Amino acid sequence: MIAIIFAVVAPLDANAEAAPSAPNSDYVYNINGAGATFPFPLIDLWRVEYNKQFDSVNLNYQSIGSGGGIKQHIQKTVNFAATDAPMTVKEQVLAPNTLHIPETMGGVVITYNIPEIPQSGIKLTGKILSEIFQGKVTMWNDPKIAEINPGMKLPDQSIVVVHRSDGSGTTFVFTDYLSRIDPDPGWAKTVGKGKTVPWPIGLAAAGNEGVAGIVKTTTYSIGYVELAYAYQTKMTYAYMQNGDKSGFVEPTIASISAATASIVDSLPAADGDWSAVSAVNAPGPDSYPISSLTYLILYKDLKQTSKNKEEAKVMLHMMHWMITDGQKFAPGLLYAPLPAKIVELDKKGLSSVTYAGELLWKYDKPVKTGDTKTAMQKMDDAKKIADAKKADAKKIADAKKA
Repeated sequence: MIAIIFAVVAPLDANAEAAPSAPNSDYVYNINGAGATFPFPLIDLWRVEYNKQFDSVNLNYQSIGSGGGIKQHIQKTVNFAATDAPMTVKEQVLAPNTLHIPETMGGVVITYNIPEIPQSGIKLTGKILSEIFQGKVTMWNDPKIAEINPGMKLPDQSIVVVHRSDGSGTTFVFTDYLSRIDPDPGWAKTVGKGKTVPWPIGLAAAGNEGVAGIVKTTTYSIGYVELAYAYQTKMTYAYMQNGDKSGFVEPTIASISAATASIVDSLPAADGDWSAVSAVNAPGPDSYPISSLTYLILYKDLKQTSKNKEEAKVMLHMMHWMITDGQKFAPGLLYAPLPAKIVELDKKGLSSVTYAGELLWKYDKPVKTGDTKTAMQKMDDAKKIADAKKADAKKIADAKKA
């Protein structure tokens, strides 16, 4: 007997394409970007891997911080920017028709340098962390820290606080978390949230690299960096209390994905207002509480930042590659790959990009309808289910006899 499988697929627009057209190898293209240090390790790897496939395209990305990236985007001095902090309403007014394209997900980890405790795993709550960075908890053996770390020999040493000096999306995520966990009259009132804040105490350094460098070389220090930087430099980091206050969570790809999953269904369109989007202190026992999306930002009409239409098409292709094929490189650097729903959101955003009003890529998602299984396949599935039920019933009967 021959089984015939029928699959009904909705017709696509005749002009729709699965991906933007690839770069013309006869020309050399230089794409310039600037911004967040948070995703820099991944963007830099993308630069290398994309060039291996499309060697006519050179990506130059300046890791200057989210604030600097947004400034250059507003000034239209780069092809695109990257930021961990969604653009504020005021910034969006200065750069109308900006698209937010989530590129990956990461976590801000609390790193420390305690010679007596060379391993990761000191437990901290958001409230204690807030008090450390305000100078209210100043010793590593403070009773508040000791209470949630029983059996750990905490040193009688002063805590050295390290924070960012530049306009930073990592700082935005960190202070957004502390503002939510320690509201008025706590952190939210005394320091607040932002890419830059009036730090009460601490040593300052530029970039995730700078903070990591100071913590790495300063005993009894504490700081905050993106997980990839802590991993690459073999730094120790804290386990943070989850949003449910039911336990302490290690920052991992899985715990970051669990946190960001809570906001996937509520995200705006790429050209919408992203200013209130946040994944910090997400619910769930396995959610790491200082997690965040990080974004590529670009103008909807690329004539504003591109030399010509061909350059605009190349940048569109590169961004599409980053949010699709490029995602396979994220886990190796401890970034969480984008879930399918966000990739789809990104594709819809990129499919709205124009050059001088002309649409550069038309994307239609294939929609499968109908039943793709044959009658024989359905019978086989039913038999498997029935056999499984019989096996379970036999196990129960045997257990009762025993």
